[in-house]
Amino acid sequence: MEVKPGYQQTEVGVIPEEWEVVTATDACELVVDCKNRTPPVVPDSDFAVVRTPNVRNGQFVLDELRFTDEESYRVWTSRAVPQLGDIMITREAPLGEVCAVPPNRKVCLGQRMMLYRPSPDRTSSNFLLYSLMSEPVRENLFRKIGGSTVGHAKVDDIRFLQVPLPPLPEQRAIAEALSDVDGLLGGLDRLIAKKRDLKQAAMQQLLTGQTRLPGFHGEWEVKRLDEIADVIDPHPSHRAPDEVSNGVPFVGIGDLDEDGNLVGSKLRYVDRTVLVEHAARYNLDDQLIGLGRVASIGKVVCLKPLPEGFAISPTLGVIRGRIVQRGYLLYALRSKFITAQFTRIMSGSTRSSVGMEVLRKLNVLLPPTTEEQTAIATVLSEMDGELAVLEQRREKTRALKQAMMQELLTGRTRLI
Repeated sequence: MEVKPGYQQTEVGVIPEEWEVVTATDACELVVDCKNRTPPVVPDSDFAVVRTPNVRNGQFVLDELRFTDEESYRVWTSRAVPQLGDIMITREAPLGEVCAVPPNRKVCLGQRMMLYRPSPDRTSSNFLLYSLMSEPVRENLFRKIGGSTVGHAKVDDIRFLQVPLPPLPEQRAIAEALSDVDGLLGGLDRLIAKKRDLKQAAMQQLLTGQTRLPGFHGEWEVKRLDEIADVIDPHPSHRAPDEVSNGVPFVGIGDLDEDGNLVGSKLRYVDRTVLVEHAARYNLDDQLIGLGRVASIGKVVCLKPLPEGFAISPTLGVIRGRIVQRGYLLYALRSKFITAQFTRIMSGSTRSSVGMEVLRKLNVLLPPTTEEQTAIATVLSEMDGELAVLEQRREKTRALKQAMMQELLTGRTRLI
């Protein structure tokens, strides 16, 4: 590959000539590992144990966070107490994930974790964090251990990991630019979380009649699902048709997202005669709803025609409204009133499916008029629309950050 003037080819890709490629030990004043074991775990304490599940995409993740006692914490931090500015990195499962030590929390390293403490007179902590997340650095690490993100890195693989290092002022400028974008992402994440909470509260109020929209009165009713809709078994034999290489998809509940789009990567294909047979029971043009009854029990999907015709497997029941507005029924089936019924049905059971009769007997809360149903569905749909706009903006901002990282962390675009 031809390298343009002012740049050099290195182990971590093409970078400006005035940048260095150094090992982590050169960029950091301290690199320590976790002794390849995890401290004793206690139910809860002030001392957190950081393991590989807690480090993802540059963030400290609280899910599955475990704790240890004070004595064990002191033993595990005898070589270094993790502090602000330090960076933690995973050695496997998956390899090379990084995050900064979180503020206001005492942490120690669990198994398969290591820690970098950047040298302040040479290395910006924030720059090092972003650099470790960049494609060239990660790809170089994967090459050294065999090319897989699920591989296992030795302590020395992490200790002598190579990173590009611009002059310190340029490191700070790059880190500040990327940190600004992370700030935008964080703001969007918080706004989306708030909007979701508001929508959940609105669903609870509107779908139970606790809050009525202006102009609507009258008593709500509890109706069985089969009183207000046809609940159709799409494939009554429940015997999977023979698989063929060139046919139509036989779509299960796990193959569809909530909007009815195909998401499965390994679809089962069956003969087109199955599609013809199913046409006698349901028509995808009829504004149908799918309700999971195997594995993803209670999952609600908005069934619709797709460019490629498909037949529906018995992993879901097909709902066709009769005296209920479809938009309202979609939200009603996703409400706590319905999910609580599934919870009771499955409580103490080892089964991973429910019968069609169970679906038919589900109770649904129903306003007295279709006009109120439509009004409720419209309010909730508008809230979904606002969420969709924010989520699209977040995805565009993430894409912008990735493009900026590619430009700034390789020196293609210079800030100084």
